Amino acid sequence: MKYDYVFKNATVIDGSGKSEFVSDIAVKDERIIKISKNISEDTEKIIDCSGLILSPGFIDVHTHDDLIVIDKPEYIEKTSQGVTTIIVGNCGISAACATLKDEVPDPINLLGELNEFQFSDLSSYKQKINNVMPTVNVATLIGHTTLRNNCVTDLLKPATQDNIAHMKQVLACALDEGALGLSTGLSYGNAINSSTEEICELAELLAEHQGIYTTHMRTEYDGIIDAMHEAFHIGRHAKVPVQISHHKCAGAKNWGRTKETLALIEKYQAMQDINCDCYPYRAGSSNLDITQVTEDYDILITWSTPFPDVAGKTLKEIAAMWSSDVFQVAEKIVPAGAIYFQMHEDDVRRVLQHPSSMVGSDGLPRDPNPHPRLWGTFPRVISHYSRDEQLFPMTTAIYKMTGMSAQRFSLKDRGLIQENYFADIVVFDPKKINETATFQDPKQKADGIEYVFVNGVLTYTKKEMTGNRAGKFLERNK
Repeated sequence: MKYDYVFKNATVIDGSGKSEFVSDIAVKDERIIKISKNISEDTEKIIDCSGLILSPGFIDVHTHDDLIVIDKPEYIEKTSQGVTTIIVGNCGISAACATLKDEVPDPINLLGELNEFQFSDLSSYKQKINNVMPTVNVATLIGHTTLRNNCVTDLLKPATQDNIAHMKQVLACALDEGALGLSTGLSYGNAINSSTEEICELAELLAEHQGIYTTHMRTEYDGIIDAMHEAFHIGRHAKVPVQISHHKCAGAKNWGRTKETLALIEKYQAMQDINCDCYPYRAGSSNLDITQVTEDYDILITWSTPFPDVAGKTLKEIAAMWSSDVFQVAEKIVPAGAIYFQMHEDDVRRVLQHPSSMVGSDGLPRDPNPHPRLWGTFPRVISHYSRDEQLFPMTTAIYKMTGMSAQRFSLKDRGLIQENYFADIVVFDPKKINETATFQDPKQKADGIEYVFVNGVLTYTKKEMTGNRAGKFLERNK
């Protein structure tokens, strides 16, 4: 057999969490065909990986990239950091199954403009992804707020039984077509008045499809323990896995409480399947929410419709310029985007290190001044937290970004360097890899990413896209 590529002398971290080993890897078409100490058969291309690490491509389990990968299929923001698969539809908002009328409600507007929402069912979204063939594979959750937008007359009220029946119909169809599960964003205004019973009824559909329930909980601030209990209750009721999205303890009063929240996860893991994801930064990012404005920590404005010139300044800086206070400023500049420095570094480290956590960027690609996590999440975990801070071994870092993620989200034949698995591969220099994106200058390609392959196709090398794309839509367990 003539191989397409043979990677020679690679230090392989296979995504399982097990020890690294040195090997050759052969790829033919979409798959890893052979793993052996010495592959000498004929090949189109040999890549010498001496001194380099070869791992599975990174899986970004928490994104809001639903529409950007259609608009910009050369998705350098993720490809340049070694990401080969993204999971969209998080936080209750999905482009798939969205039926919008004359406006895009908050927070669905994080995804894109009204004319981009053209996918009233999963099959049309799936077909579009496969047609445009982005540089990453795409799998999707179905957003609860998206379903509410379709089926509930007043988003500020709980759904009626007729509303729930309609939502279940849409969700069931999407699950039949390969959606990964259901996501909620219960802290947002258009979902916060949903009843727990409403979510439970929808989640009941997940079990027969081996789907997952992921949640941006009702609060990550003072009431976080109650919010966690609600999430766990929904999972137990539906008999499905629970994934806490971007787990954090937000607000200065709650710094240090991850000791409490992680202990609660451990307690309930004895009874049910619970995990979480996180990003490796102490700041979060979203639309500017008046109710979350505080003087306890910095809030950096990334855009503002009425006052575009305030982008790049903190609320405190704007307040000083305007001889005002942060609360009045916030009310004046909305709608706007914001980066909230709402976490403590010790909490970030504690969650990232915990055996329950995997990695998701939660970046907002439509933000003109995005959080650096959009470009730097995965290299930062490897370089800063594993290599430099030694928070965990590199094998653990890779596991949290590959094998663990693929298993959690039912991505078949992904997330491991294993024979007959898809050739989603990243080759990086462990000494040079670094995230270069900063809060001041976020749109920066990472250092040290030497090669990125998606489904056996070389997509990125020498800090440049190759122009070759091979991403596809991934259905649950297929």
